[in-house]
Amino acid sequence: MSKITNPSSVANLAKEDDELPEGWLTCSLGDVVDYGKTDKAEPSEIAADSWILELEDIEKDTSRLIERITFSERKSKSTKNRFQRGDVLYGKLRPYLNKVILADQPGYCTTEIIPLRSNGILENRYLFYWLKHPTFLDYVTAVSHGLNMPRLGTEAGKAAPFLLAPLAEQKRIADKLDAVLGRVDGCRARINRLPALLKRFRQSVLAAATSGRLTAEWRMTNGVNDEWTSEFKNCTAPEDSEEVPESWKWASVSALATKVTDGVHKKPNYVDQGVPFLTVKSLTAGKGISFEVNNFISEKDHEEFIKRTSPEKGDLLVTKDGTLGVIRLIDTDRVFSIFVSLALIKPKDRKMSRYLLYALQSPVVQKQMVGVGSGLQHIHLCDLRADLIPLPTLPEQQEIVRRVEALFAIADRIEARLATAQKTVERLAPATLAKAFRGDLVPQDPNDEPATLLLERLRDPSSTAPAKPARGKRAKRP
Repeated sequence: MSKITNPSSVANLAKEDDELPEGWLTCSLGDVVDYGKTDKAEPSEIAADSWILELEDIEKDTSRLIERITFSERKSKSTKNRFQRGDVLYGKLRPYLNKVILADQPGYCTTEIIPLRSNGILENRYLFYWLKHPTFLDYVTAVSHGLNMPRLGTEAGKAAPFLLAPLAEQKRIADKLDAVLGRVDGCRARINRLPALLKRFRQSVLAAATSGRLTAEWRMTNGVNDEWTSEFKNCTAPEDSEEVPESWKWASVSALATKVTDGVHKKPNYVDQGVPFLTVKSLTAGKGISFEVNNFISEKDHEEFIKRTSPEKGDLLVTKDGTLGVIRLIDTDRVFSIFVSLALIKPKDRKMSRYLLYALQSPVVQKQMVGVGSGLQHIHLCDLRADLIPLPTLPEQQEIVRRVEALFAIADRIEARLATAQKTVERLAPATLAKAFRGDLVPQDPNDEPATLLLERLRDPSSTAPAKPARGKRAKRP
């Protein structure tokens, strides 16, 4: 197989015993398109209803157009690149994000997007798919310059590797990729809807649990003993809350706790090793309490801080600054301190702890956790103490916890399978692209004009020599 221009730019295409079909050619992107050549437009030249494309409008990896915004809506004041329908629009800023789309109508784009146009030897969809190929992505990630906002420079873009197939085969490959990757995108879209459904399922379970619906049959079978709840003063139910069974009461958080407080109000001096010091991110990093994202404080500071909070197994933590209302049950004997951004609830009866966990996470209580503040939102302790909890008897609490955890376990298993499915789907597109550009996705036709003649015609437009079919054995990739 023939080689042209800068062999080092295509070196990463070479693999032992890997082969490409006869008639294909390894070259550089600059050999087949005018990478970096743009048609500039000033704001004064752009009509109000023109499409203005920014990088933020393109979803990474999927090439989905998130939003189409006009010049009058965007009110842009910067120079733009003009593009035509059918152009391949390539995002050169942070190219590892894989932002590339095909323009379905003319418009203008940020200068961080490079319009690439077919020149007679390229099928634009074939070029589009190559720019999403793992080999191309590896190359641009390696050669991009700039630490915080890396971008692909013009010379590096021209030197990028490219595999040129016969034009007829390019069209067959693009048609097949349209079909196959379209199905992959459909599968991805369906899978991506499932996390929201699982979240709604869990919220529905909690709503049923804290309204008595989840254990209605259990109460009929087991009867009701309301002596346990008689020690708590019955409060008026919150507005818009579901009616609860007659045997239930509404009790404030403060009535159910021996202490409702928050962590230390001053930022401590951190040390390399010591006692874990938890903040909001310790509760939001996973489903439980994470000890992987926290800083550490000295034993001396910890001894001072626990005078205020003294978190223990069976207590509950609540995020009260920034991300509001994340609830975690302390189910470890590990010693730690907390920052002011976390509140601590110490239940009067630790047999209630798991029920309180789910009650505090339920929609009826979460609606009461309203943040205040013009900047960073936060929950006042007085408001948290006044939040109302629907309270059944202790035996019913225990049955609610059992049923909630059984249903959540089903959701967890589905979520685990979903994670596996998502990983599989995300591997499908790169694997399909790799297969396509090995020449294995569609059959070759020996009567196709070989890529070498395509390139000769591009270099010398006056050349009208009839195409000669490429025949023979598959050639090894250089």
